[in-house]
Amino acid sequence: MTKVKQTAPKGTWRRVLSYLKGYRIFLVLSLLLALVTVGLTLWVPVLIGKAIDLIISPNGVDFDGIFDIFKVAVAVIAATALMQWLMNVCNNKMTFGIVRNIRNDAFRHLQKVPFSYLDTKKTGDIVSRVIGDVDQFSDGLLLGLTQLFTGVATIVGTLLFMLFIHPGITLVVVLVTPVSLFVAAFIAKRTYRMFKRQNEIRGREMALMEEAISQHKVVDAFSQEKQMLARFDDLNEQLRDASLKATFFSSITNPSTRFVNSLVYTGVALTGALVAMSGGAAITIGELSCFLSYANQYTKPFNEISGVVTELQNALASAARIFEVLDAPVEAPDTEHATSLSAPRGEVEFCHVAFSYTDEQTLITDMNVKVAPGQHVAIVGPTGCGKTTVINLLMRFYDVRGGAILLDGVDIRHLTRKSLRASIGMVLQDTVLFSGTVRENIAFGKVNASDEEIINAAKAAHAHSFIKRLKNGYDTVIGEGGGTLSQGQKQLLCISRLMLCPPPILILDEATSSIDTRTEQRIQKAFATLMKGRTSFVVAHRLSTVRECDLILVMKDGNVIEQGTHDTLLAKNGFYKKLYESQFVKAK
Repeated sequence: MTKVKQTAPKGTWRRVLSYLKGYRIFLVLSLLLALVTVGLTLWVPVLIGKAIDLIISPNGVDFDGIFDIFKVAVAVIAATALMQWLMNVCNNKMTFGIVRNIRNDAFRHLQKVPFSYLDTKKTGDIVSRVIGDVDQFSDGLLLGLTQLFTGVATIVGTLLFMLFIHPGITLVVVLVTPVSLFVAAFIAKRTYRMFKRQNEIRGREMALMEEAISQHKVVDAFSQEKQMLARFDDLNEQLRDASLKATFFSSITNPSTRFVNSLVYTGVALTGALVAMSGGAAITIGELSCFLSYANQYTKPFNEISGVVTELQNALASAARIFEVLDAPVEAPDTEHATSLSAPRGEVEFCHVAFSYTDEQTLITDMNVKVAPGQHVAIVGPTGCGKTTVINLLMRFYDVRGGAILLDGVDIRHLTRKSLRASIGMVLQDTVLFSGTVRENIAFGKVNASDEEIINAAKAAHAHSFIKRLKNGYDTVIGEGGGTLSQGQKQLLCISRLMLCPPPILILDEATSSIDTRTEQRIQKAFATLMKGRTSFVVAHRLSTVRECDLILVMKDGNVIEQGTHDTLLAKNGFYKKLYESQFVKAK
């Protein structure tokens, strides 16, 4: 068994056991019930041995004595069944309680990890770890708790009983035992490595499936079905190969130990028979029958424990992948003296801001911009120039690497993230909707909103008319990502969400990009009313939509190369004018 520990990652066993702390009562009860169950189970061969001796007694068959033994045996067997049931109840309580706690911890931890971690991980792989690996861990743990306790107790109990009956024959059993342990440990060392690889490939396969399903339209549009199928076939073949190897190594454990245990049983039977026939030792036929029964029970747990060891290897491999998620770095906590933002005026200043997603590639080097309260700021520029990055920094999805961003004169790193983000409302180009009703999606930021508030917000976003045409109106259930709604309808629901609880600062990242021109004109009027008196940042590609902004930031290669109003930027005859004229010519 010590070999098994060495095959698992350092600390995995300790962390698994740490989850048992909250279930000490069930653990103690399970151990006690295991001891009682084993004690009752070992009592039955004694009764059977006595009954055999009464049958072959020189004085004739003692039916009364046999009947009395039968009644006791029935009571013992019934009590054993009850104890086993209670032990299984305790083990189930422990196992599924631990699984619940691990899943809660993992999900809670994922809410705290920085965006940089999620940006570099595949969603399907994370889901595979939190759902699939936890399930496999629970299966192995349940089997371990159910059979390991009783197995160890049975080995110790039968050994003591056999010593009491005949120490010499017991020695034969004990001498062959290490062979069984060696076989189990030898195979367990290899099964852990196989199961770990199997779980890793399964995670990659789930990630590919998640991509293929969520991006099915793109795959079909580019006729990449064969390529996606080829990638899936390759992963599936790797999984088949890993699963076969893992299953092969795990499957030979039981036959191997059974072979060793059969040798033990045969040796005990022959030795016992010779002793009984020699007449030199006081052992009756009934006692020999009892001893053989104990020898069989003694070797049986080694078969079960070898199976448990295999399952525990799979469970530990799964646990190691789960703990990798739990060990992911969390978002830096708010500073000790962080203040909560209340009623911000909306003055925003970027002071010598520098930022890059990786050490190898610099994005923003020295950004300096000052936005007065209530100003409407447009951020424009070619794709990849850093427009969305500026928004990420303002929301503290990422922290600046140099300089500072000030809100009302305070470095946003000295504000609590919750209060900062509660003061900024966003509508993104990529719509974000959740499984649930239309009403629940609109009220996502204000769960206690009244029906009247929700309807007024939808009307302000010009979404009310299409919502009423849905089968169940505001109670229509939409699937993940918006289900069958059009892209424009999804975006209107996201705008309605913002209209419901407009914060002091607004961020509109191509908020009307998927809406028809007529509806967009209406939305722009609604936005104009919403933005009045609020500091607003508008990320736009269509420059015709930002003419009225108080300040336009022109970005290129991560830097603000021009800033000013629409008219002043055109007068400069610089990069902005080229962008504007290129769109104007195309529009013609």
